[in-house]
Amino acid sequence: MAKARSVFVCQNCGAVTSRWQGRCESCGEWNVIVAETDGGAAARRATRGRAFELEGLAGEGRPAPRIVTGVDEFDRVTGGGFVPGSVLLLGGEPGIGKSTLLIQACAALARQGARVVYISGEEAVAQVRLRAARLNLADAPVELTAATQVEDILATCATGRPPALIVIDSIQTMHTDLVESAPGTVTQVRASAQALLRHAKTTGAAIILVGHVTKDGQVAGPRVVEHMVDAVLSFEGDGAHHFRMLRASKNRFGATGEIGVFEMTGLGLAEVANPSALFLAGRDAAAPGAAVVAGMEGQRPMLVEIQALVAPTSLGTPRRAVVGFDQNRLSMILAVLEAHGGLKLGMHDVYLNVAGGLRADEPATDLAAAAALVSSLTGAVLPADMAFFGEIGLSGAVRPVIHPGMRLREAGKLGFRHAVVPQAQQLTDEDRRAGVAIRPCADVGGLVAAIARISAREKAVARN
Repeated sequence: MAKARSVFVCQNCGAVTSRWQGRCESCGEWNVIVAETDGGAAARRATRGRAFELEGLAGEGRPAPRIVTGVDEFDRVTGGGFVPGSVLLLGGEPGIGKSTLLIQACAALARQGARVVYISGEEAVAQVRLRAARLNLADAPVELTAATQVEDILATCATGRPPALIVIDSIQTMHTDLVESAPGTVTQVRASAQALLRHAKTTGAAIILVGHVTKDGQVAGPRVVEHMVDAVLSFEGDGAHHFRMLRASKNRFGATGEIGVFEMTGLGLAEVANPSALFLAGRDAAAPGAAVVAGMEGQRPMLVEIQALVAPTSLGTPRRAVVGFDQNRLSMILAVLEAHGGLKLGMHDVYLNVAGGLRADEPATDLAAAAALVSSLTGAVLPADMAFFGEIGLSGAVRPVIHPGMRLREAGKLGFRHAVVPQAQQLTDEDRRAGVAIRPCADVGGLVAAIARISAREKAVARN
């Protein structure tokens, strides 16, 4: 048998080196390189491969069958349900509600007659039962155990009726005899995930792997695990808000960027069928510095409020603070407003917030953010029934965005009667019949001038 050798693996990015060093050359992190034994790969002998038949691109394609859980928001993100034989990786911060979401999905699927196995590597069986009792799910026929040995888990799942869904909570606690490393190391996580992936492909069971996240929000462990699985889902939210977002960053059987919205309640996670109405509820439409953006999250239109506060600074360097928005994008918008909008923001503190705890990342939010900033600076109150969408370029031009019809229809459904859109935006006749009056905007100069006219009218009314 070949002798096992020691390698040095970065626990942050998975890079392998021949010797120990204090700083990883791949990711730049310090004190993350650990010695591990690579006995499994070195001990295996090379075998002669066998030839197999190759096929062409032409042929009959059938849609993948789906295992529908009945939790509509979960099924939306996965693309219509779990595909048999697929492996999903679910990441999220501690305490965000990953285990609560999964136990609800398992109970909903088990009540339909499917066999569901829940493997807990972090909590005891009694702890999981207490959570199920609190959620009124104790009567669901979910098969539960606490185990961390991958070979034992696979042997248990192979007995009896084939399971439709297997949940591993979490992959960082699993270990396999194929490698000689401690649980949670890069080698163990990779080997355990590979064994579970092979079981899913051979038996047709859908497997969900729960993953811890690092301080910057990335799933802990080697990035190769994200490449191995069929879908990567992240469960996001702010502890100060009740809303939780399930987002798909990778999905081989559905759309990426799709999100599902949940609300944390005393009885678990409740689905939010109309998140736009929930995010806009309770907003102060009579205050300056607020603009509503008609955004898109995956294939789902969503209206959220962007709030801005521009105030004179007392510091030598003005402050720029954002919540739920990209800091670099805010800096670009401020520079464009100064260069092409004629505004002087160099001696003002700027605060930008996306209401409701949502994170707005798409470029279509630029126009609403600029409108909120100008509104706060001038004191003009934007019309309560007006929505914005459009991307701002460095030249000051407002550029078209995708899916304008879906944005307009969502705005019209929620009672918005006006929409400021890019002048170059191509709209169909169906888009124009959404019940929303279109107000084209060519550049940020026109936006600033329009808001200035609103401010002048408001001041004239106040004087009279």
